[in-house]
Amino acid sequence: MQGAILEKQSRINWVSFIGDFLLSGMVVGPVVAPFLAASGLPMLPIIANIIYFMGHYVCPQPDMGVMMAPPFIMAVCMRCYGTVTGLFISRVLFAVTGGKGFYWLSQYGWNGATIAAILMMAYPFELGVQVLGWWDFNNFIVTPFGFITGLAWGLFTMPILHQKQVL
Repeated sequence: MQGAILEKQSRINWVSFIGDFLLSGMVVGPVVAPFLAASGLPMLPIIANIIYFMGHYVCPQPDMGVMMAPPFIMAVCMRCYGTVTGLFISRVLFAVTGGKGFYWLSQYGWNGATIAAILMMAYPFELGVQVLGWWDFNNFIVTPFGFITGLAWGLFTMPILHQKQVL
């Protein structure tokens, strides 16, 4: 009996593990890329180039990244990094609360999905308004819009990704 209990406790929730692994890369990668590129040490600029390559394909405006290690900028703009920050905050919140609380949107089914989808439109709304020329790119404007999107995404998906496995 004790062997079965220990076996259940030692199983890894691979979805949760992979999600945390990817999130940690999204949090750390864009910030360390400029420092890796500026280091001049063997292999580190190659790693930075990989991070910049990924940032170029996930961020609509990677050339608007914040200058971190002149002349190198973050691998993504602050809108994208705001999104990652919102995801990270929701992951930490999930770790603290264990998914208990009224704000976890997945518990509300389709209504929660609708609320999350509406809030996640903050990022594309702000990007659209900027593209239309209603305002210029400004880190103090784009970051909160990205953060709202990431937080909404996290408040919906974290309970799904990190739920306890039922065996």
